[in-house]
Amino acid sequence: MKKSNSETRSNAIWGLFSSLKLTLVLLIILAIASILGTLIPQEDGAVKFARALSPTMLRVFTSLDLFDMYHSFWFRLLIGFLALNLIICSLNRFPTTWKRFSARPEPDRTKPFDHLPPQQSFFAGGTQQEIGDRVGHLLQSRLQKTMKKEVASNRFFYGEKGRYSHFGVYFVHLSVLLILSGALTGSFLGFTAYVNILEGEQIDTVMLRKKMRPLKLKFDVRCDDFSVDFYKNGSPKEYRSELSFLVKGKEVEKRSLLVNHPVEFMGVTFYQSNYGSVPGSAVRIRISRHAAESTVAEMDTEVGKSVKLAGGEGEFTVMDVRGDIMNIGPAALISVQPRQGGEKVDFWIFKNQEQALERLPEPMRRSLKFNPSAFEPYTFFLNGLETKYYTGLQVNRDPGVPIVWAGCFLMVAGLFFTFFTSHKRIWVRVLETGQGVRVDVAGTTNKNPVGLERELEHLLKDLRGLLGGSIGRKGLKQYA
Repeated sequence: MKKSNSETRSNAIWGLFSSLKLTLVLLIILAIASILGTLIPQEDGAVKFARALSPTMLRVFTSLDLFDMYHSFWFRLLIGFLALNLIICSLNRFPTTWKRFSARPEPDRTKPFDHLPPQQSFFAGGTQQEIGDRVGHLLQSRLQKTMKKEVASNRFFYGEKGRYSHFGVYFVHLSVLLILSGALTGSFLGFTAYVNILEGEQIDTVMLRKKMRPLKLKFDVRCDDFSVDFYKNGSPKEYRSELSFLVKGKEVEKRSLLVNHPVEFMGVTFYQSNYGSVPGSAVRIRISRHAAESTVAEMDTEVGKSVKLAGGEGEFTVMDVRGDIMNIGPAALISVQPRQGGEKVDFWIFKNQEQALERLPEPMRRSLKFNPSAFEPYTFFLNGLETKYYTGLQVNRDPGVPIVWAGCFLMVAGLFFTFFTSHKRIWVRVLETGQGVRVDVAGTTNKNPVGLERELEHLLKDLRGLLGGSIGRKGLKQYA
């Protein structure tokens, strides 16, 4: 009876994914992709690299997601194929391994004793009953799963050690699957974001880097304080953020965040990324009134607060402030409302007024929008702005990290079982011969024959010491 096409395809797919050749191919591709991911800057670091590419190459890199390779569809697909390949390979070979694990050979097998070296046999003093009992007690204390059998007044013993070493490779396979599943979990369920927090303010939303959309956290983060130390040349030496974490409005934890010293809260990790400054709400203004008696007044005000002019001609409000406008320096937008209800007069004033006039184009210099004396008889001057620091944080969440760590620990255990343990099977027979009672010791192992040899040497030494044995070479030649 011929197999159907579906069965043939199923067998072909199973054969493909159970192939070690496919494993090697996938590992080579993943290795090449990882090298590319190291050489090609990823995510934020890719901007400068992308500018150096031609438009055609940029389209190729973008279409293949080479600037965010580890979150790309094809990289996730490779990991998925490797995991499937590993699962099918393990399932394909497990029945054979289980058969070796569960096999119970008979104690009276003769094949292990074929071509037995002379040093693995000796004659023991005492009756066969006494010798057999002592051999059985010793084997029970040294080996696992011991069995004995009597055949025609002769006694046969069997014992083993390290049966579970057959599954060491499956522990390694399972550990690799855990690591791969952890990587996929982090890729699908994790995120990378950023946020800027002003001193004294708190946030509950961050901005995702790749999708550029806000993501709401399950808690609030408040920046209680930000400090920065500088070297003598002006470069930053260290900057520190004092953060508070709040859940449902209640402060739960306070932590200090420094560069290379991240902070974790509720599975979300915060890294000190950068810092900056923005103008605050406090503004220092100097106002000169040109009249019969000129007056100069200096005052502190706030953005959005109305202040009456000294002469009663109206009131002014600071509408906006900028820390640096057109690379000229700090600036403030003044809006004056005349007392008689006339049209508002809006104009910008600069802290570096002379420098501003030099840099502004001629049409802008003539415009009332940049004339500090636009509302006569007053001239406004900007003496200074309040400066507030903000802390720039990188925000990451990777729920696959615990799974990866579990896989790493399991891999260590699997490698230990695979390389440092072996399944040793040992047979001992007690034979009544014309020369006396002879004890023969033989063994087999699935790997590490040197370890088996040492095990047999120790066992023979203990048996001779227990039974008072000696090697009779002439007798051995006759009866071996």
